[in-house]
Amino acid sequence: MADQIPLYPVRSAAAAAAASQRRAAYYSAAGPGPGADRRGRYQLEDESAHLDEMPLMMSEEGFENDESDYHTLPRARLTRRKRGLEWFVCGGWKFLCTSCCDWLINVCQRKKELKARTVWLGCPEKCEEKHPRNSIKNQKYNVFTFIPGVLYEQFKFFLNLYFLVVSCSQFVPALKIGYLYTYWAPLGFVLAVTIAREAIDEFRRFQRDKEMNSQLYSKLTVRVSIYTCIGLYKVAMVCSMSLLNFPLKRIKSLGKVQVKSSDIQVGDLIIVEKNQRIPSDMVFLRTSEKAGSCFIRTDQLDGETDWKLKVAVSCTQRLPALGDLFSISAYVYAQKPQLDIHSFEGTFTREDSDPPIHESLSIENTLWASTIVASGTVIGVVIYTGKETRSVMNTSNPKNKVGLLDLELNQLTKALFLALVVLSVVMVTLQGFAGPWYRNLFRFLLLFSYIIPISLRVNLDMGKAAYGWMIMKDENIPGTVVRTSTIPEELGRLVYLLTDKTGTLTQNEMVFKRLHLGTVSYGTDTMDEIQSHVFNSYLQHPVLKVHSQASGHNPSSAPLRRSQSSTPKVKKSVSSRIHEAVKAIALCHNVTPVYEARAGVTGETEFAEADQDFSDENRTYQASSPDEVALVRWTESVGLTLVSRDLASMQLKTPSGQVLTYCILQMFPFTSESKRMGIIVRDESTAEITFYMKGADVAMSTIVQYNDWLEEECGNMAREGLRTLVVAKRTLTEEQYQDFESRYSQAKLSIHDRTLKVAAVVESLEREMELLCLTGVEDQLQADVRPTLEMLRNAGIKIWMLTGDKLETATCIAKSSHLVSRTQDIHIFRPVTNRGEAHLELNAFRRKHDCALVISGDSLESSHNTVSQVCLRYYEHELVELACQCPAVVCCRCSPTQKAHIVTLLRQHTRKRTCAIGDGGNDVSMIQAADCGIGIEGKEGKQASLAADFSITQFRHIGRLLMVHGRNSYKRSAALGQFVMHRGLIISTMQAVFSSVFYFASVPLYQGFLMVGYATIYTMFPVFSLVLDQDVKPEMAILYPELYKDLTKGRSLSFKTFLIWVLISIYQGGILMYGALVLFEAEFVHVVAISFTALILTELLMVALTIRTWHWLMVVAEFLSLGCYVASLAFLNEYFGIGRVSFGAFLDVAFITTVTFLWKVSAITVVSCLPLYVLKYLKRKLSPPSYSKLSS
Repeated sequence: MADQIPLYPVRSAAAAAAASQRRAAYYSAAGPGPGADRRGRYQLEDESAHLDEMPLMMSEEGFENDESDYHTLPRARLTRRKRGLEWFVCGGWKFLCTSCCDWLINVCQRKKELKARTVWLGCPEKCEEKHPRNSIKNQKYNVFTFIPGVLYEQFKFFLNLYFLVVSCSQFVPALKIGYLYTYWAPLGFVLAVTIAREAIDEFRRFQRDKEMNSQLYSKLTVRVSIYTCIGLYKVAMVCSMSLLNFPLKRIKSLGKVQVKSSDIQVGDLIIVEKNQRIPSDMVFLRTSEKAGSCFIRTDQLDGETDWKLKVAVSCTQRLPALGDLFSISAYVYAQKPQLDIHSFEGTFTREDSDPPIHESLSIENTLWASTIVASGTVIGVVIYTGKETRSVMNTSNPKNKVGLLDLELNQLTKALFLALVVLSVVMVTLQGFAGPWYRNLFRFLLLFSYIIPISLRVNLDMGKAAYGWMIMKDENIPGTVVRTSTIPEELGRLVYLLTDKTGTLTQNEMVFKRLHLGTVSYGTDTMDEIQSHVFNSYLQHPVLKVHSQASGHNPSSAPLRRSQSSTPKVKKSVSSRIHEAVKAIALCHNVTPVYEARAGVTGETEFAEADQDFSDENRTYQASSPDEVALVRWTESVGLTLVSRDLASMQLKTPSGQVLTYCILQMFPFTSESKRMGIIVRDESTAEITFYMKGADVAMSTIVQYNDWLEEECGNMAREGLRTLVVAKRTLTEEQYQDFESRYSQAKLSIHDRTLKVAAVVESLEREMELLCLTGVEDQLQADVRPTLEMLRNAGIKIWMLTGDKLETATCIAKSSHLVSRTQDIHIFRPVTNRGEAHLELNAFRRKHDCALVISGDSLESSHNTVSQVCLRYYEHELVELACQCPAVVCCRCSPTQKAHIVTLLRQHTRKRTCAIGDGGNDVSMIQAADCGIGIEGKEGKQASLAADFSITQFRHIGRLLMVHGRNSYKRSAALGQFVMHRGLIISTMQAVFSSVFYFASVPLYQGFLMVGYATIYTMFPVFSLVLDQDVKPEMAILYPELYKDLTKGRSLSFKTFLIWVLISIYQGGILMYGALVLFEAEFVHVVAISFTALILTELLMVALTIRTWHWLMVVAEFLSLGCYVASLAFLNEYFGIGRVSFGAFLDVAFITTVTFLWKVSAITVVSCLPLYVLKYLKRKLSPPSYSKLSS
């Protein structure tokens, strides 16, 4: 039957017109039914040539004629290609520079070409090429690149580079304005803090790497001892006899040595104990488990906490002793290192046998690095090390993240620099370019350099540290750790949140919730009824059971079976139906019970199993899916217990303690294409052969006999957020099974199209199966996931779920977590294999509105298809644009690299801030690729939380982290940054007025210490106290998450707000300087003290004007700064005169105590501040911000 399947449909030229109709029928079919994706797989690739000039239909107009045929889409207008100078000016220069830089980087960092390899067992010296060291390295720098690297990261910002140039200019005598410390002290402080912080972080990374690389493993070695026929070599030497006179004998003995993880080489034979991390990629040779297989945990690699079954190479597993691994001549041929963690191709060859043994190797024979051995002890041969392992290749290098606020401030400093240059040119122009004007120009540039304050960098860095401290001290989100202190403001600017599923949204703990038999349904509160039915069913015919067990395989059991099958069909009782359903669930799975070794049993038997305790309390279940474990645990709770299993049989224990043995004849594992799994078993007591199958409702609905309840009940359970499985069975005669087995064996030996032929043979059994039951299992969500997701949606954040799980599982969790609302449509993006199919699928998706998108990683970037990266290769922009319009997106079957690729695509195409949150090692690449990475410490370890910028303990904490701390960090930094700029602008305005009065002389108004004191002790504390300000109480920010939408628009720091602060600075600087010159014309010698006093008072009042919520530390800072200034007037009076101290211009202490001085200074201060208070009051009354209504 399998040979009759048409595998290669040939399309003639006459059938070309009908091809589009077949494609239309394919894509208009409702629902992804079984086998629905087979028709379009063998289309010719030459059709893609017609799509070069055909854009996606981005409007509804073109669908009126023929919606499904892409040949009718309008052709794109060809744009004229720019040539010559026009191309160079319009961006060609940037392209040329980028190309040259890429070429230089490739030349300097030329990567070795990855090749396939032949690895001899236990012989690293036979490797043909040199392979990388097996060391983990997460450090950004080394000893030589640390200082240059840190300095580059600092001076690539315009602000720091500008001050470096200004500070260096003070070494030129003609350009010297003041003391060197006034320029180098702030710059040195900033660099010292930055270098110290980076050094601490780098040292911590070094310690973590050293701990991982120093883990010890046992390596198998062979010791060679040389004997003679009369004794040892040592005896021959003592007797001074020639060793050549004696026949030699080489004796090999097996040994073990401890090696560090970083010293492991390709070809080594490594022993990995239970619960130990696998240090490198290996081929599985041998295990202590009798079945020749073991389970491993892959949560740090692919994010799935399900245990994976791995099978040892049969040739090495059959060897009598462990030492025989060195006595045979064998090698492994492995493909070149690649990213795909779900596939492997290789061969195992033993040369010293006759004939040579060749064994095919696949993914089930591999042990990837960073996975954990869950059962037994394993031995493997190392095939990939270091950066060639799958885990390292799927991990991206960490990058230095820069916040959006820092980039915006960098742009504003460039605008300030432009203003600085213009002002200096104006001053020189008004001078009439007299004398050495270019030197005066540079002096004016230095005089007005305070327009760009270096204290901006200091204040912002200290503010970031303060925000991090507040986050970690917040009692409402205990355990939160800030690992990257440079981007706390990013938490307040997020638009996209990309989250993992397993362990992030869910607890990955499955609980059996519902059993439906068609006429009756059982929930958690009625499980005791099922237990009683199962108990009674095994007590009704104990004699029959015993007799059946005694007869075994006796042919006398056959008449009994024939008589049972010949009886007329009667309606089964509820008890028998429950018994059949429970037995089917207990048999149809891939679960293996495991018993721990007894405590206190020691002894060094060579690779033998330790004594085990087979009691119920000591039993644990291992499976490739937590759903399977949940089902088997449920059957145990109702009385039917799985007690043992190997590759050939399994045993069940009844409520009465009787053990039933079933022989496993065939296993059909679950695949994402078939969406079902099956098993054929023979009951040892009755010799009855039964084919059990369970799977998704879409796959099973066409296989089971007609019924009128399955579809409705599946929908009801899905709406409750339950994961449904349909269970069915079919009883086979011996003749039917033998016929099936012969056809199945032939199909498995096929060289061409083996998968299709095997599937066709299995489908011949999947007909008219008896529907037994429908099960519902719940994957419990993390605490408060639903209200947290709702809060984030109300805040305007779009949520994407990226998971490595199956499509059905991901869709079910998306519904149960309310990521997708119950009334919302879901569009499942069909797998595509060529450009034409991708074109049609995107157009079909375009016609749908307000629906969630579910897409597989294979559709995005398929490495198995002939046309790789179909959608992203041809329609990257259109796909991202359509996906961004969806209220929710679910990406399933995503590898770690694909997760990071999706994050990068979103950042590049939307220019919005993204946040990635996950809890496993497979989420590290995604976390590092996002603008802001959040890791959760969970069951999957701390790898994600250590690599993240912020670490939390529960998903629900992200609500407060964004709504409260993200809002406060952004608002405070915006206010702090603009106020520091205002502080520099106002003193530069005063300097400009002063120079204008004195005939545009390039003479400084204030001496060095006053300038340093102005930015530090006189105003630093009040200005920095802005980091304690808040516009909305935390409770209100969480209660009204809609306030978060305003933050993403960036209105707190923009060119508009910046220009307002510039105007304020010009107004206040002019009032202060002109007021001092007009009111104190008679006491002109004291103009420095007068204007500086008014300036300090104005700054303190402006801080009070900016503050929205007062804190007691703010009041302390205001009075402390005022006290420091008053004290300095008395003790540092020599700095308050005009010109140099040597001219004899000192401050008269008696003058500043007069009433005249006090009221005139007060008058200048009031004129500079009062209008701003009035304007702020009027704006708050006439156009209040959204948060003011809540704060009031």
